[in-house]
Amino acid sequence: MKRYKVLLMTFAAACTLGASSCVGDLDVTPIDPNIQLPAEVLDSQEAYEQLLAKCYQGLACSSSYGPNGDPDISGVDGGFGQYMRALWNMQCLTTDEATCSWNDTGLPDMHNMCWTTSNQFIVAMYYRIFYQVGLCNEFIRQVNANVAGLSDADFPKKAEFVAEARALRAFSYYHAIDLFGNVPFSTEANSVGSNGPAQISRVDLFNWLVEECKALLADDSGLIAPGQNIYGRCDKGFVQMILAKLYLNAEVWAGEQKYAECAALCRQIMSEYSLHNNYAELFMADNHLWTKNQTYNGDEIIFTVPQDGIETQSYGATNFLVFAAVGGSMDATSFGISSGWGGLSLTKDFTSKFDLDNDARAMFYTAYGPSIDDYLTFDASEGESGYKSMKYTNINHDGSAGKANGFVDTDVPVFRAADAYLMLAECAKSGGATETEGLAALNDVRMRSGLAKVDAYSKQDVLDERARELYWEFTRRQDLIRFGQFTTNDYLWEWKGGVKNGTAVDSRMNLMPLPPADINANGNLSQNEGY
Repeated sequence: MKRYKVLLMTFAAACTLGASSCVGDLDVTPIDPNIQLPAEVLDSQEAYEQLLAKCYQGLACSSSYGPNGDPDISGVDGGFGQYMRALWNMQCLTTDEATCSWNDTGLPDMHNMCWTTSNQFIVAMYYRIFYQVGLCNEFIRQVNANVAGLSDADFPKKAEFVAEARALRAFSYYHAIDLFGNVPFSTEANSVGSNGPAQISRVDLFNWLVEECKALLADDSGLIAPGQNIYGRCDKGFVQMILAKLYLNAEVWAGEQKYAECAALCRQIMSEYSLHNNYAELFMADNHLWTKNQTYNGDEIIFTVPQDGIETQSYGATNFLVFAAVGGSMDATSFGISSGWGGLSLTKDFTSKFDLDNDARAMFYTAYGPSIDDYLTFDASEGESGYKSMKYTNINHDGSAGKANGFVDTDVPVFRAADAYLMLAECAKSGGATETEGLAALNDVRMRSGLAKVDAYSKQDVLDERARELYWEFTRRQDLIRFGQFTTNDYLWEWKGGVKNGTAVDSRMNLMPLPPADINANGNLSQNEGY
């Protein structure tokens, strides 16, 4: 085991050098003080699998050494710098889905939509994305180098492992194109230690991602069929979702509609996965049971980032979503945790979309009332405000608590079949599918939550249904942008633009800024327009 720990540290060091310039704001430097050459350890398929595990671990934890010990990216807090928590800050905290009363520098600016180029939460997300890209690039590079000269018989899963690394890289580039648009671009073909990768346009990155996903879905790619890889590993269902998301957002990201292509993928996903019969169970401590894979053969969850209260601890991911949603008079033990951190609330504009009496997804603690007080001057002694989310818990579906009360067992449901159902419904309203199948898909999602069928629906109905079904699942910002409601006056929510009743903000906020330190270090990069 010791040699693999050394290997992972060496691997992380190489990836940091290869991802982007990564200097300045975060002072990104290799963590490992004892560099070993890959040739000393990469001598078996098992060793490469340990290396691949680091590509997955980068999504689940801040480091290889506990929830906040020796984080992979130095200079950033191991909690808010964790990949999935950083992504949540970008996709949910910037919208009507959440406010946070904490006063960390730059955090109120996320919901107020007045961030600057030096915002530490945006910087954390940027470097997390490209650290992950670097990990995957370096893994592919090391497999191709095959320093030990392993034969096909010694390394039968070579193509499979490389395909998984490519899929994980596509996942991070999918976040890059969504959040930052025009970004530094590198693959395993780029030499480590170069002056810095070239910047790729959003359109060109879109085209590259589409072709990469198509290649991974080909029969000879090496990637495992949908739902057939082991727990926690990605497969073709994972890539189908990435490609469907690319097609769904093609008009924003590439200036062309791809609704028919998106609908075709959604039909395929819906033939391979189904809606679980209990919505709440998808967000409980044992939600791994509903992930479709070789290990558990569940039904709805397509890809998950595993969490475990003992083995996979993190101050980000679902640990953050459970602890930070519990505060004030809420009973922490009923969530399976020791005590709440408080801070997270939902805006009244968001919760008003729910039928609180009949919708199973309206899992809110309502004692503080729906309206958010001025969270920028929040005083804990005066109590909380706004509805609290009770969607994520550390309670198993049989009512028992998770393994530990300091960290949760609840996995991050990254992609679910319900999203594909709603994407198909949206495509139908844009000419990519028939109204009949769109309506059927929408009603399947509604009825699972206890709501009645509808006879017709509008495009706005789809957006609102996505809000109810997918809140706190990293989709809201992207959805609002696609519908033209993120920065405009077309839809306002509490404290949008820093105003109690909400106001429009500059359209530049549809993209996040690149960190100035990276631009200064890499002469190939230009800042996004308006920053």
